[in-house]
This record gives sequence, structure tokens and C-alpha cells, in this order.
Amino acid sequence: MSGHGFHVHGPHDHELEHAQKGHHGGDHHGDDGDKNMVNQIAMFTAIISTVGALFGYMGGATQANASLYKNNAAIKKTEASNQWNYYQSKSSKQNLSELALELAPTGRKEFYEGEIKRYKLEKVDIKKEAEKLETESKTWDEKSDQQMHEHHRWAQATTALQVSIALAAIALLSKKKWLEYGMFVMGGVGVVVGGFAAMHI
Repeated sequence: MSGHGFHVHGPHDHELEHAQKGHHGGDHHGDDGDKNMVNQIAMFTAIISTVGALFGYMGGATQANASLYKNNAAIKKTEASNQWNYYQSKSSKQNLSELALELAPTGRKEFYEGEIKRYKLEKVDIKKEAEKLETESKTWDEKSDQQMHEHHRWAQATTALQVSIALAAIALLSKKKWLEYGMFVMGGVGVVVGGFAAMHI
């Protein structure tokens, strides 16, 4: 029949024509809106992913530093303990010399007095070294605690950015505007917390 210039339209032909008209006509602005939303989310996701990678690196670095500083603190604490043991050893020898001084004959008293004086002088230096090592140990501990605090901040920031990326994916699939807003909010939270970490807050 179509050869004679006559064509019968089926129901599906009518719907197809209507959809094509809608696509090129009234729904054009809606398509632009969807395209803008997709582009916006894609750009945001790319930026946030890059920032998240940097935050993840900083989180790993601060954790490694915290472990290193804690190890240094333990070494200094052990060295301080060794110095205090050495100090105690000198104290014991001084006590024995003082006892010997009381019991020794007159000719030997001068020797023990010299020993007592020597032990007292040695103990002063040993005590200073022990206290210095204890201070260094405390300093390394404080540095380790600070690095762990910063590590937790970087981890919180990275987590917020990961949630933001997840919301972006859901927003892209569902075309829900409120999810897109949530994506921006979580991204902003992540960047702010990362800023706190960078400022050692």
C-alpha cells in the first residue's frame, strides 16, 4: 500500500514521533539541566578524588611519623632507665664506702673519703644525663601524640570525601538534587577538616 503513497500509522509510530518531538522541542531544557548536573558532578568528583588522594597520603605519612617518634621515645626511655640504674649502682658503692669509712682504721679513712667524694661527683653527671634522656623521651612522646592527632584529622577528612564521592555516584544515578547538595556539603566538611589537619589543629 505504501507503494501507492498511502501509509497507515501504528500506535507505536505515534508514540515515537511524540517522543522525538519532545526530545527536540519542549524537553530540551530538561536535557540541558541533566547534562549540566552530570558535568558538575563529574568535575566535582574528579577534584574531590584528587584532594582525597592527597589527604590519604598525609594520613599515612603522619601515622608513620607517629610510630617513628614513639620508637624514639622508647629508646630514650630505655637509655634513661640505664642511666638511673647506673646512678643507683654509684649510690650503692657510695653507701658501702661510707660504711667502710666508719669501720676502717685511721690510715684507710682518707682513701674511703676520696671514694665517697668521687661517687658523689659521678652521680651528679649521671643524674643530669638521666634527666636529659627523660626529657627527650617525653618530647618524642608529645611529638608522636601530635602526629597521631593529625593522622586522625586526615582520616576524618578522607572519610568525609569518600562519603561525598558515594553521594555523587548516587546523585548521578538517581538525578536527585538533594543528594547533589549533600555531596557538596560532605565535600566541604572534608576540605575543612583537612584544613584543620594542615594547620595542626
